[in-house]
Formats: sequence, C-alpha cells, structure tokens
Amino acid sequence: MNHLYSRNWWAVSRFLSVVVAAIALLFATSARAAAPGITVAAGGTFNLNAGAGYSSQPDGVAIYSWGYGCVSDSATYLPADFQGIGHCPTMQLPGPTLIVHEGTSFTVSLTNSLPTPAGNTSILFPGLTVTATSCGATPNGLLTCEAAPGATVTYTVSAPVGTAGTHAYYSGTQQDLQIEMGLFGAVIVLPSATPGNCTSSATVAAHRVDYRLAPAAYNHALTCYDREYLTQWSEIDSRIHAQAESQLKLIASCPTITAVQFSCPTKLNVVTEPYRANYFLINGRSMPDNMDANFAPNYPNQPYNANPHMHPGELVLLRVVGQGHLQHPFHEHGNHVRILARDGNLLLAQANNPTGSTLLAGRMEFNTDTTPGQAFDGIFLWSGKGLGWDIFGHTPGNAGNPICSSDANGYFTTASGASIPTYNSAGTMISGSSNYYEWCADHNVPLEANPIGSVGAGGPITLPDPLIIADGLWFNGTPYLGPDATLRSSGPTPMAPGKATQNPTPESGIAFMWHSHNEREITTNDVFPGGMLQMMLVDPYVWNIDETL
Repeated sequence: MNHLYSRNWWAVSRFLSVVVAAIALLFATSARAAAPGITVAAGGTFNLNAGAGYSSQPDGVAIYSWGYGCVSDSATYLPADFQGIGHCPTMQLPGPTLIVHEGTSFTVSLTNSLPTPAGNTSILFPGLTVTATSCGATPNGLLTCEAAPGATVTYTVSAPVGTAGTHAYYSGTQQDLQIEMGLFGAVIVLPSATPGNCTSSATVAAHRVDYRLAPAAYNHALTCYDREYLTQWSEIDSRIHAQAESQLKLIASCPTITAVQFSCPTKLNVVTEPYRANYFLINGRSMPDNMDANFAPNYPNQPYNANPHMHPGELVLLRVVGQGHLQHPFHEHGNHVRILARDGNLLLAQANNPTGSTLLAGRMEFNTDTTPGQAFDGIFLWSGKGLGWDIFGHTPGNAGNPICSSDANGYFTTASGASIPTYNSAGTMISGSSNYYEWCADHNVPLEANPIGSVGAGGPITLPDPLIIADGLWFNGTPYLGPDATLRSSGPTPMAPGKATQNPTPESGIAFMWHSHNEREITTNDVFPGGMLQMMLVDPYVWNIDETL
C-alpha cells in the first residue's frame, strides 16, 4: 500500500489530543512571521530550480510534491535579519519569494530537475513584462519558453514603474498538474519611491528592529505600514500526488519487471479531475505547523510560516496570493481589511474631491477572498477602540495605574504625552508608556461585575473564578492585555492554585483567528482543526516582537 494512504493512526490520535493546546500556543508562541524572501541587485539573476520532494503535514503524512527552489543555497535574504537564518533548498513549497524594485529588470534562470517523465516546465510572471527568453522569438511552449528535463532556460523580466505590489508566479506548462504539485511562488515589487510621511527606520524605538521591506506598499501617502506579512493560499488533492509518485516508480522499474509483451511508459498520465482537495495550506503548511517559525528545520521544504503579530494601533500590510485551484474566503477576525490593490494595481478614486488629492478606493472587506492566480494588498488595524471596557484592566484604585490622555483621534500617543516604548538588546522594555495607543474613552471602564483581584468592578459580565478552575499551560487566565492586568486580575496569588504556566507574563497577548470561512478548509484530511487557520496575536507594547523567531 502506498505510504500516503497507510494511515499512522497513532499520529492522527496524537494530533487530535494536542491540537487544542497547539491553538492556545498562539497566545504565547515565540514563532512570528514577516515577509522573508531573496533578492538580487537591479539586473541580477535568480538561479531557480524546479525539483521534487516531500511536504510534511500535521497528521504525519509526507506528500510527494514538486516546487521551485534555488540552485544554490547562497542567496541574499530580506529582511536583512534573515540573512543568517534563511535557507533556500532546491525544492520548496511555495517557491522562493522574489523581492525586486519597481523600475528595474531581473533575470530568472530556471533549471528543470523534475523527473524526466514529468516533461517540460516553465514560469509565468503575470503583471510583469517578460522582455526576453533564451528560446528566442518563438516560445517552445503554449504560453512561454519551457525547460526540457535537465535543461535550463532564462527569462528577463521587467518590473516597470506602476507594477509595485504583490504578484504571483507559477508554471505555464500543464498547469492542471504542475501548479497542483506545487510549482508556484510570489514576487514582491517594492516601490521606487515612498511618501515622506511614513515612519522611517531611524525613528523606530531603540532596539525595535524594522522588519518592513519598505516604508510603504506604494508611492502613496495612505499606503504606509508598520509590519507586513505574506501568505499564499493553496490546496492539495493527495490522490493526484499519489498518482504522480506511483507512476514515476512504475516507469523507473518497468524494464526490470516486464518482458517484451508491451512497451514501458515514458511519460506521466495523471488524472486531475474530478478534483477534491483534502489538505489546505497557507504558505505551504497546515495548522498547527504554520505556527512554527520561518525556516524551522523540521520543515526542510516548507520554509515560510503564517503567524502574524502586532501591537495595538499598528498598520499591518497583508500581502495575499491565491494559488492552486480554488477560491478561499479568508476572514480576518478583529477588524475589516482595507483593500489597497489587486495584482499591483492601486485602487484609486477620481481626483475630484475638494482637496484635489487622490484617495484610495478599495473597500473595507469582512472576507478578503483569495482567487487563484490573483494577489491583493490590504491594511489591517486593531486598536481596542469601542470595546466598552478597559482592555488593559486598569482601575482607579491601583497606585500604579497609568494615565491616558487622548490625542486628536482619542488614543494615548506621543501627541498626547505618551512615550514610545524602548527596549534593551535583550528585547526587554526599559522605558516608555506601557499602555501606548490605548483608547482613552475606555480607560478605567470595568469589564467584570464581581472580579477576583485588583481590577475594576461593576462591569456587565461574570467570569469563572480563577481560584477554583485550572487553566491550560498556554492561557494566562485573564481577558486583559498586558502584564499589569495579568498580575492583578487573578486574585491574591499570581496564578490559580496548582496551576503551571508557560505564557510569558509580560506578553499576555490576545489572539484573533484568521482562517478560511469554508469550514471544510480548516481541516487536515477531514480532521478538525487544521488546514487554512492561523492566528493574529496582538501583543502589548511592553513586549518586543522579534519577527525572526
């Protein structure tokens, strides 16, 4: 029996027993995300390889896959803090993220290291301009220049002004099979210029690393951002992958198991319809694997995670690419997402408003659907505004209760006397306002009717008594954000009797589930939860977010 279908039921049962803890891990996990990728100087060359390997799934199954990778692991990584962390294997899922600049050209050299029976392969760059190929004037494939087995082709690609943003790249050969097998990736085109109103890395607080690829997604004052995350959404029908693997083994062994009765097959003949996906991936991984770190060694062919973090009030740029066969209804809990652009096309209103400036025209969306072959950029913001209670658990009776003076927008910021937090080299906050960007209208407003601990009373709800229940290892036992609330909301002792915890007290973040709204897509081979599920973790400013972990 093929190993893909010989279920390791012990692994499945273990997966079921620990997966709830894995979800809760997001409240304190050290794994974070950025938008890591590889880059070259203007006019430089990305030396890519199309190869075969296996992708690891949370139920213990290794699925035979194809993917783009690097001919050599020596590459220049961005953000720069990933230079000593990143690696680029000869095959990965998804392919390496290529980071280039608007107004420049680059070359992609593609070597076809797929098994010979897989035939030719290629790359398409929708939204960008292929100005030359090694095939000359006439492409040898239906859509583009193709590399025969063992051969190398080159594409000279231009990213002219006006193409900044996020784009997909994928195979242009036998797409029903090759894209399904994993031959796809993303191109991030950084703007050639950015507006002057964006926060520069020079003004970022001490020891707070700037992980942005650029200060703004586009050369537009309303596209500035503080953090960014790239996710690529795809799916796997494991039966298709099993067919490809078994046919390749048959072709390879045919001369030793047959006489002269019939001719040995030399090419794959994989049936790709009817299509029924049973694994659902974000950045090549299913939940909870996508919560582990970028470049974690236990996923040698799946280097990218999907585990965003932020501080209240930060503008988070979402770069999202739909790959594969299906559209997925991506829902970001916590707030709507303002769509900035699709396939690098900034959505602008007509310049007929009273100020004469060009405003954004993208919608605020509850579900940001991912469409195969299409990318979008959007901005997500969470601040705690309008909750109706103090998310930090402040109460007037506490001597250490900080002030909250509103700026013109109602928040506690430098404009109203707050200090931006600064950190030492170990990432510990050493100065600044612990409640930076608090929504001041809710300051000191209680949540609980009769709380245990030194938090305000008279609120609308009653929570379970923390002195008579035992929380899990990853729950801090409080609905509040930040270390003060954790220490003051659980009664006379810092934790309930008999409780152990692995949740760092200073962090005490809150988590929002980000996931597909198609419930079947948050399973791993029909086991819930899994699949297209990630968490956005909101940390207080006292916690320095290290996106390389």
